[in-house]
Amino acid sequence: MEKVFLNDKLVDTDKAGISVADSGFLYGAGLFETMRSCNGIVFSLKDHLDRLFFSANSLSIKTHDRKYITDAIYKVLKANKLTDARLRLTITSGAMSKPDEQRKPTLLIAATKLVPYPPEYYKKGVLVILCPFRQNTAEPTYGHKTTSYLPRMLALQFAHQKRAAEALWFTVDNRLAEGCISNVFLVKDSTLYTPPIGTPVLAGVARKTVCQIAVRNSINLVEKALYISDVLDADEIFLTNVIMQIMPVSSVERHTVGTGKPGAMTKRLQKYFNELIKDECKQSK
Repeated sequence: MEKVFLNDKLVDTDKAGISVADSGFLYGAGLFETMRSCNGIVFSLKDHLDRLFFSANSLSIKTHDRKYITDAIYKVLKANKLTDARLRLTITSGAMSKPDEQRKPTLLIAATKLVPYPPEYYKKGVLVILCPFRQNTAEPTYGHKTTSYLPRMLALQFAHQKRAAEALWFTVDNRLAEGCISNVFLVKDSTLYTPPIGTPVLAGVARKTVCQIAVRNSINLVEKALYISDVLDADEIFLTNVIMQIMPVSSVERHTVGTGKPGAMTKRLQKYFNELIKDECKQSK
């Protein structure tokens, strides 16, 4: 039986339950992190927790301390006998029926075997579409990975209905933002472009990793406002998150990106990203 960590202990999945007064359940007042482990080590765990605590502080969501959460994550991996896993951490401020000073956060951590994206996605690239919705730059939760994720899931479902892997979101003033579950990079004339965090976009852990790889390898990286014209003019486009890592895009709607195949820059960064994961996760915990 699969086990999860819920409110101070490991429990069987079918016995896990939260309060009907939980703030996450009632109002979507919660945060989550999707992580991956390799050889029993969670990749870039510090970056995930840094983002979690930044958002918790910004949005007044109660949380546990770093050591408590770290220990809980590894307890879940051990209990489920997993080394290469996909992990989901969800935290809310707890039951709204209690006064603030008495309220304890609800922490749920689950882990399942990592199932990679199909190999042909990386070999041939994927189709993406333009999201029919718009990102409001004044929305206070944008830039944070909150559990209020329905708009993203609706857009992703729409993309899948169109046989696309992702949908690209734009802001209300027509700037490129991100995918439903990914950050986006463009390549033009050997320069790497991505929307700045202040667009706003989610400060993706894989996004940060790609930016660091670019700097270390003397790849010209520019964070600037991008528009549909930049998307259509790009030599290469790829998406990032810690599960997909670097996913090449072969077409946007009916527009073919570059040669219609994964480009040289994308392949180069894929190689560096794979090497980084192997290096960081080479020792079992």
